[in-house]
Amino acid sequence: MYNIYNSLLTTAQAFPYQLAIKDEFGEISYQVLFEETEKLKSDLKKLNIARGDKIGVLCNDNRHFIICLYASVATGALVMPISLQQNIHEIRDNINEAGLQYLLGTQNDLALEYKHVLEVMPYTVFKTGIPANGSLLEVVPNPAFMRFTSGTTAKAKGVVLSHESVLERINAANELLEIDNNDRVLWLLPMAYHFVVSIVLYIHRGASIIVNNDFFAEGILKTIQGNQASFFYGSPVHIKLLAAYPASVDISSLRMVISTTAGISSEACQIFKNKYHLAVSQAFGIIEIGLPIINNSSQHKHPEAVGYTLPAYHTEVLNDDFEPVALGHLGVLGVKGPGMFDAYLNPLILRAEVLQNGWFVTGDIAVKNEDGLIFIKGRKKEVMNVHGNKVFPGEVEAVLNRYEGVEVSRVFAKQHPLVGEVIEAEVIINGEFEEEKIIEHCHEYLSTFKVPKRIRKVDNIERTGSGKIKRH
Repeated sequence: MYNIYNSLLTTAQAFPYQLAIKDEFGEISYQVLFEETEKLKSDLKKLNIARGDKIGVLCNDNRHFIICLYASVATGALVMPISLQQNIHEIRDNINEAGLQYLLGTQNDLALEYKHVLEVMPYTVFKTGIPANGSLLEVVPNPAFMRFTSGTTAKAKGVVLSHESVLERINAANELLEIDNNDRVLWLLPMAYHFVVSIVLYIHRGASIIVNNDFFAEGILKTIQGNQASFFYGSPVHIKLLAAYPASVDISSLRMVISTTAGISSEACQIFKNKYHLAVSQAFGIIEIGLPIINNSSQHKHPEAVGYTLPAYHTEVLNDDFEPVALGHLGVLGVKGPGMFDAYLNPLILRAEVLQNGWFVTGDIAVKNEDGLIFIKGRKKEVMNVHGNKVFPGEVEAVLNRYEGVEVSRVFAKQHPLVGEVIEAEVIINGEFEEEKIIEHCHEYLSTFKVPKRIRKVDNIERTGSGKIKRH
């Protein structure tokens, strides 16, 4: 069976001395990257990690994440990257929900209460004690990666991708991106959330990955200039930060600037273009599909559009019966094409059971014009978007309602000029109201981006006729 690890081997053979990664530890070639990954793979196999096992990778955004990711997938195990930005309670919930048998990372990154079974500097393997369950292999014979996604319902789903699906989607995306070994990619996003149609694609094509963990505009600009970066793949926040930088800086080495994770305004794109003489292309990525839509040719006239459908995909705006609507009419966005997810995990649901008339229904309200340009107008469900991270009101409300005296809460998003949306909340509380203490309580159980920035005490929270909290 095909293993995506083969792409690292192929690239190392074709470009052994090519720069693979530059991070806080320095530079590493593809030959050295392969050798270090191969060594860790052998160590993992000594633990009998193989098909049917599930292993979580917890690393900071640097070479170690990539080495752990490829060494793990090389064993045939299902690999789940886990973000260290999450709260410890959320990490433990993810481990249990996914049924991970092993955890892999560096000693500095893994501060979990599990028994370690192997130490290979600088890596440590922990065993969770969760028994293996081979039922996934019965329906997805060659699983590679799994990642939790918010999807379009309140419960996060584990999205399973096979090795074949990963290869299909990176090849489909590269028909337009045209990444090759001459590219020097500026890396700014969390690796745990952006690894399939990005890191795996870059390594597959032999590009150089320049990791920048400096969030400030000056550091990002210096990295672009100092490394003659050619490809920028970031969030709207990064675009806005660079657009607001006061000095004039030449970043003309960039051949493509892509904004993803959340929608970006026309104003932000125009300010960036006026300053750097570079157009910003929006891209629509989704873990179940890949990268089916990019605004690669109308970014000057309509920078707010998510773009055109890539050649390998087919998109339509659908009505409630999942049939295409006329151009210019609103509906929910549906996508067909290669590299679709293979299944949802726990409960195990195959792709065929999820599709509607062959469409993967994204849950995004969209409109397509006569040229085929797609605009996202909003979200069908209640999901909120904070700095590119999806947040559901019910998840935050559950934590708020644990606080002593809180009878009921309502969580909602407020527009913010930089990060897009921030979380606020209202509570009905029986007793003393201390906003700072309630926020501290939320920090204990939630990732920082999910914690309300403001909480107000109210006497009434409006409900629908069926008793549900009324959303505005």
